[in-house]
Amino acid sequence: MKPHRGNLILVFGILSLVVCGPIGIAAWVMGNGDLKAIDAGLMDPEGRSLTNGGRICGMIGTLLTVVGCVVGLVAAIVFGLVGSLG
Repeated sequence: MKPHRGNLILVFGILSLVVCGPIGIAAWVMGNGDLKAIDAGLMDPEGRSLTNGGRICGMIGTLLTVVGCVVGLVAAIVFGLVGSLG
């Protein structure tokens, strides 16, 4: 049985919320893979809650990054158009 990577995934998930949003993708993907391995009995089930928490933080961090990029792009277009009209 392989040891869990719950601590690493949780750190990636928290970092995606605080510092670097795109690392949330890694937390999300790694968390999904590890949860499947835990369910299959291939990985230590003790890290399930850490892994799930990191995966959820990674999802939220990724979502916030995408929303921020969309809002920034819309703002750049709107203010760029307004600036060019005046």
